[in-house]
Amino acid sequence: MTESSLVPSPTAPDQTDEYQLKKLAVEVAQRAPDDAIKLLDQVSDAVIAKVLMMLGPSNALNILLRFEEDRRKAILLAGSPERREQLIRNQAYPEGSVGRLMEPPIAVFGPNLTVTQAVEQLRELVKKAFITYGYVADQEGKLLGVIVMRELLLAAPTQRLGEIMLRQPFHLSPQMDVADAMPLVVTRHYPVYPVCDEAGRLVGLVRGYVLFQEQTIQISAQPGRMVGVENEDRLTTPWRRSLRLRHAWLQLNLLTAFLAAAVVGLFEQTIQQVVALAVFLPVLAGQSGNTGCQALAVTLRGMTLGELKQGNRRRLVTKETCLGLLNGTLVGVTAALGMYLYTTIHHHENGLMLAFVVFLAMVASCVTSGLSGALIPLALKKLGADPATASSIFLTTATDIVSMGMFLWLATVLIL
Repeated sequence: MTESSLVPSPTAPDQTDEYQLKKLAVEVAQRAPDDAIKLLDQVSDAVIAKVLMMLGPSNALNILLRFEEDRRKAILLAGSPERREQLIRNQAYPEGSVGRLMEPPIAVFGPNLTVTQAVEQLRELVKKAFITYGYVADQEGKLLGVIVMRELLLAAPTQRLGEIMLRQPFHLSPQMDVADAMPLVVTRHYPVYPVCDEAGRLVGLVRGYVLFQEQTIQISAQPGRMVGVENEDRLTTPWRRSLRLRHAWLQLNLLTAFLAAAVVGLFEQTIQQVVALAVFLPVLAGQSGNTGCQALAVTLRGMTLGELKQGNRRRLVTKETCLGLLNGTLVGVTAALGMYLYTTIHHHENGLMLAFVVFLAMVASCVTSGLSGALIPLALKKLGADPATASSIFLTTATDIVSMGMFLWLATVLIL
């Protein structure tokens, strides 16, 4: 089926059936926002508004913001007032925050409403929205409590909601990062969480599965960002756009590779005199690079899961440095034995000294790699950049330069 067959006619949006709308929504959800608007650009504002309602709040907002301002306003006007107000409100919060995931608060009642009155209102509300809890708020919109359907069912018809509500309910802040929210909700397992501003006013709802889905998306995007693949680059992204998104990082990677090559070039005479050194250059680069990637993966995981607080950073750096020292010592012994066997088989002179050089270089490289794997994402975050963005490119540069440079320098000083 082609893309055009999934796009409802822009001239008759009211006659578009639910099946076609869902098909279009699936197509949109599978695309990056910049590619999704190309699919939606030719359909009516009413159809776009309906499709966006079928998407998650964060995805819907990311797509909406890609349209020109006039078209964006028209799409908002074509949607429901509640959805429109919520999307406008969500725009005020940064990407990756709980505020970007909020849905409109439905089933909000006053504390003096009776159970009978609340049930009558709920009968109408459930016809247009999926409602899990009721919320009790005062005239200023401050959240007072939560109404669980079981309590509503068992309460006397004349009881007030203020009498049966769960007081001081757990809630999230809209400014909170999703990564910071996850440790708070992971042990609660509520289907829906209220979101309140600093004054305690109920500003939205966020569903538990949406939080976990957003976190999953962020985690799944990390491997790509580590090597310069943007979140916008999907399976359905046209190859021209993928080329634009990726190529700049490849040019940067090539530039950093030239730096490592320049370090090797400084020791060209050393390599010519001791050819065995060239054999072990890839061994050092590969081993130190893998050590750094392990530290990098642990650091990024800690950031994503909200485990890396201010007091844990020094402990992380110390731990990864010590692990680099220990791992470097262990693999250094193995690499030294490999160098000694190689020089013995090929009757090279200074076999023991070359093995010692490999050992020292391996230890120094792994220590530097572990330290770099922890510090690079921390430094990127402090500079306001995405910690995962092309971090492996910077890490590879650091490990290659240190491992090869240290190896060849030691050989020059201790052997020649």
